[in-house]
Amino acid sequence: MAQLEQFTTPLDAVVSRMRALEEDLPDRDGVAVFNRVYLAVTEAVDRCVDSGRFPDARAAITLDVRFAERYLSAVDAAARERRPPACWRPLFQFRRHPGVRPLQFALAGINAHIGHDLALAVVDTCRSLDCEPADVEDEFDRVGDLLVSLEERIREDLMPGPDLLQIADPLTHLLGAWSLERAREATWTAARALWALRGLPDVAEEFTGRLDTAVGFAGRMLLTPLPD
Repeated sequence: MAQLEQFTTPLDAVVSRMRALEEDLPDRDGVAVFNRVYLAVTEAVDRCVDSGRFPDARAAITLDVRFAERYLSAVDAAARERRPPACWRPLFQFRRHPGVRPLQFALAGINAHIGHDLALAVVDTCRSLDCEPADVEDEFDRVGDLLVSLEERIREDLMPGPDLLQIADPLTHLLGAWSLERAREATWTAARALWALRGLPDVAEEFTGRLDTAVGFAGRMLLTPLPD
């Protein structure tokens, strides 16, 4: 038990930081919308760790903390007027745009975090624990399952109503082009590729940069302003 407690403190710190952001940011702010979603996911992971649902709690906590650190680093960069990674820039640029709906903000944040940050977090975790990606695949899948289970609820909670097809037809078509499940599958492939390239730093850096740009482009499309 003592070993497990050593690793729960960083996860608790991550949750506390997200709760502080929730209190500080205006409700309608696009980053605040994503932060609420991500806080719910992180709290769910925390509960799963406490209940023993992860076979390797140490790996699960390490992955979740490394994952969250990348989002929080992007928040810090934007707060200091520095450029966050390309995958996050659309969310920070459009966070107050009146033509962007809350659901768009939530999914754009998930796109950035899953499409880019999660792959790098897998590599960070493997380096921290001196293991291979295959050794944390179960934890990766379980975190992904939590995200997928929340996606439907997120869409239901944030989709405008009451007549979705009539009122939100452009939104329905726009968001129908993006899939969290497909993004998760692509991320696992990217993580394995980055791990295989770890002995070729120049190639790995180029691969990471192109991944960052591509995910940022998808995020920009998700944040297309829509008419009322």
